[in-house]
Amino acid sequence: MGLSQALSTAMSGLRATQASLSLVSSNVANAETPGYVRKTLNQVAGTTGEFGSSVLIAGVNRQLDEFLQAQLRTETSGAAYADVRSDFLTNLQGVYGNPDSTGTIEDAYNKFLTALQGLSTSPESQSARISAVNAAQSLAQQLNATSQGIQTLRANAEAGISDSVSTANNAMQQIARINVQLQAATGTSDASTGALLDERDRYITQLSQLMDIRTVTNSQNQVTVFTNSGVQLVGSEAATLSFNAQGTMTPTALSNPDPTKSTVGTITINFPHGGSYDLVSTNSIRSGKIAAYLELRDKTLVQAQTQIDQLAASMSSALSDKTTAGTAATAGAQTGFDIDLSGLQSGNTIHLTYKDNATGVTHNLSIIRVDDPSVLPLSNTTTVDPNDEVLGVDFSGGMSSVLAQLNGALGSTAGLQFSNPSGSTLRVVDDGATNRSDITAASVTTTVSSLTSGDPHLPLFTDNGGLYTGAINASGSQTTGLAARISVNTALIGDPSRMVIFATNPQTPAGDTTRANLILNQLSTASFSYSPQTGLGTTGAPFTGTLLNFTKQFISQQGEAATAAKQLADGQDVVLNTLQSKMDSVSGVNMDEEMAHLLALQNAYSANARVMSSIKQMYDTLLQIAGG
Repeated sequence: MGLSQALSTAMSGLRATQASLSLVSSNVANAETPGYVRKTLNQVAGTTGEFGSSVLIAGVNRQLDEFLQAQLRTETSGAAYADVRSDFLTNLQGVYGNPDSTGTIEDAYNKFLTALQGLSTSPESQSARISAVNAAQSLAQQLNATSQGIQTLRANAEAGISDSVSTANNAMQQIARINVQLQAATGTSDASTGALLDERDRYITQLSQLMDIRTVTNSQNQVTVFTNSGVQLVGSEAATLSFNAQGTMTPTALSNPDPTKSTVGTITINFPHGGSYDLVSTNSIRSGKIAAYLELRDKTLVQAQTQIDQLAASMSSALSDKTTAGTAATAGAQTGFDIDLSGLQSGNTIHLTYKDNATGVTHNLSIIRVDDPSVLPLSNTTTVDPNDEVLGVDFSGGMSSVLAQLNGALGSTAGLQFSNPSGSTLRVVDDGATNRSDITAASVTTTVSSLTSGDPHLPLFTDNGGLYTGAINASGSQTTGLAARISVNTALIGDPSRMVIFATNPQTPAGDTTRANLILNQLSTASFSYSPQTGLGTTGAPFTGTLLNFTKQFISQQGEAATAAKQLADGQDVVLNTLQSKMDSVSGVNMDEEMAHLLALQNAYSANARVMSSIKQMYDTLLQIAGG
């Protein structure tokens, strides 16, 4: 090797050492920088002359395990999803309150029952009457407050979606920007390229907290980001998400797969070259913060509202709904029943039981009055009883229209015939000689509207001052949001004696216990079935129990859900932290290793410098000899 070759080799060594020292300095400086990936120099041997080998810098390596990185992003989405759910369910548990504390639905209900027991014992006591009305008001107000708390949480989820969409848009735009910069730097692998890749990874990780994503990277360092459902978010250009927030959340603000029927905000992706896509109705986001917010707003908290709405509805109906059996009727060879529809209101039900003699099957038919034909036909799930066959009938056109609808629906199929012999009487009979069906029972359930109707049933609770009848119209069921609107009948507040007196001619004796006992029995020992939409029971086997049983059950269910969500979030955080530790061990900066590397570089630098110094001395000696 000639001196010039040796000098060139030593200089290449100095250059490589200087570049490595620069990377070590950068690694040490960014040891605590989130998302920073340790850099090393990629060195290769190069030929110098006939005998020597110099060192060439082939680029900068990022110490990155891409498989581990993909796992980390998946778990980041899962952890963010679990943490959001846990936080909200803990807050929801706070809205319901601790069952053992005051200021809860269960506490207010128990105090109401205690007041009713006092009224049943001393119905003539004005104090007992007032106490019962006041306790009823406290219960109604507790339901109002609980509903408000649930809707506040839904509003918070809506705000969380809006903030997440803004963050996601910024992250996607930054990823696209860096893709363009990297494309311009194709073929280079220096420290600046590594810094861009680090920055892009940080934005991808940020995006993975918001939604479940996967990435595809090509040979030119261009990354394409998709949702796990396959929707492309970023390529050389970024898509844009838009969210049409609807403002204040109310119980009637509900999501619907049909965009024309949905009354909550949805997320739409707008692609760079035109076209858009609804990410919510297509279930395109399945994890991350956004998925958690959507699930909470549209399912979890809606179910919580349904639970207290069902309690309010069942409690109201238990006191105001009166069932009256039909009276036997005949028309020649035909037999059946006469049913008095004088008190029938929208949402009230006519019950028929008939046996199909050809098949031996007994049918339980619920004919529900509706005054808005746009809601027809009604589903069999309109009632809680799984054995019910439901028929909605529009009463807005009068009795002749009602008869036409009933005979049209049941005349040919069941052999039943309907008529109106007089006034508001509905007569239903079998077909006589053919004997296709036998009608075995008939009744009507109506909502009592007066406090002094002569019947102990009463509208103790009202819907913002109006009767609760379970009406169904184009806006939905009256049950939806009832807990937010339930109140005590103002006539009772003005005259608590109506808690006892239910007739004025002759007047109910002051010490009569009939009404007080009915109220107490209905609210403490009577058993009811509840909609499976509350999350309790199923369509085929609905939850059945007293009102207090139902209350305790859904509050207990909520507590268990909050505990399970916290355990899931804690477990997910452990998994995430474990993966992050593995990632840090591979890609993070280890100060001990960097210091050891620094000492090695110092020695290498000194050695290369010593070689250059020796070569200089040799050149000086040669020049002296040549000059001599």
